[in-house]
Amino acid sequence: MNPLFTSVKPKKFLGQHFLKDLSIAERIANSYTYHLGTRNLLEIGPGTGVLTQFLAKNPHICFKAIEIDSESVAFLKAQGYLQESQIIEGDFLKYKPSEIFSEPFGIIGNFPYNIASQILFTVFENRNLILEVVCMLQKEVAQRINASPGKKANGVLSIFLQSFYEVEYLFTVPSCVFLPPPKVESAVIRLRRNAKQSYNCSEKQFITIVKKAFQQRRKILRNALKELVTNPEILSHSLFDCRAEQLNVEDFENLTNLIYLS
Repeated sequence: MNPLFTSVKPKKFLGQHFLKDLSIAERIANSYTYHLGTRNLLEIGPGTGVLTQFLAKNPHICFKAIEIDSESVAFLKAQGYLQESQIIEGDFLKYKPSEIFSEPFGIIGNFPYNIASQILFTVFENRNLILEVVCMLQKEVAQRINASPGKKANGVLSIFLQSFYEVEYLFTVPSCVFLPPPKVESAVIRLRRNAKQSYNCSEKQFITIVKKAFQQRRKILRNALKELVTNPEILSHSLFDCRAEQLNVEDFENLTNLIYLS
């Protein structure tokens, strides 16, 4: 049996599916490009260290890992994959990213399916600190993040992340390379921070409009957003003839200004 899996058992309540294919782990590690020159890199959920071993000893980066499973933490230390100063035992979602690195950094990891979206919303909220993300997650979620306007997969996460990141769908990963095998395929994507600094509208209002629009995604926006419209004259604008999935980031910016500034 692979020694990586002899002493650490995947835990269902943590959504753990351990990658056991070293060639895929190396491919994920090599997909990280150190965008905009950051040398700080955080791995979320190193588990048994399959990916960690390709990153932790790289002399060109300042590497840390955060792991919620105490059994995995003990294993990573015992195997010598990580030094005490490199491992944080805890839940990434309970930390402020600035508590982990005070300077810009990147994120890499095999994200648990049940919290992948929450991790990526945290990335969106901290986009000026998190410059690049290479992650493996459920294929359906990866397709949603990468979806272009007009695709049914286009959604809230697509719009938020594509506002400030270039999104690339890198490759699909079959379920057979995990222990235990999940019931769905996975995919690896890369997010790299773009040059956009802020929205061309109120960010708070933009978020409200996007979330409201996708709550009733089958309706045209004239009906989905009518509760937010105080000036009925703007409803003749062509944007209100669309459904949420048909719009891109710029369209939602324009829609936000139409509703709140008219």
